[in-house]
Amino acid sequence: MKILEAGENYLETIYILSKRNKTVRSIDIANEMNYSKPTISVAMKQFRENGYIKMDDNGYITLTDKGLEIALRIYERHQIIAEFLMAIGVDEETAFDDSCKMEHHISQKSFECLKSFYLNNKEKIASQHN
Repeated sequence: MKILEAGENYLETIYILSKRNKTVRSIDIANEMNYSKPTISVAMKQFRENGYIKMDDNGYITLTDKGLEIALRIYERHQIIAEFLMAIGVDEETAFDDSCKMEHHISQKSFECLKSFYLNNKEKIASQHN
C-alpha cells in the first residue's frame, strides 16, 4: 500500500493525538480532522490490514513501527517548514497551513537542504525579519 497525502495526514494526526492524549480512538481522529466516523473507520481498517496501526479490543489505536516512521517524517517536515516560514515573516496560521501542503510534496533532498539551512541560520533569519 502506497501511502498518499491523506494517509500521511491520518498517521501524523494519530501521532499528534497520542502525544496530546496518550490514547487515540477513531472518534478522536474524526473530531481532529473534521471527517465522518465512517470515513475514519474505513481508513483505519486499511491501515490495520497494511500494518501501519494496531487497534486493541477497546478500539484504542497505536502506530506500528512502520506507521510511526511515516508519522514522524511528516511531523518533522510540518514543524520545520512552519518554523522556517514563520522565521521569514509568515504569520503562524498561514505558516502551518502552507506547511501542511508542502510537507507532502517536497523531495527528501530538498527538505534536508531546507532543514540544514534553517537550523544553521535560525537566529540570523529571525533577526532579519523581526
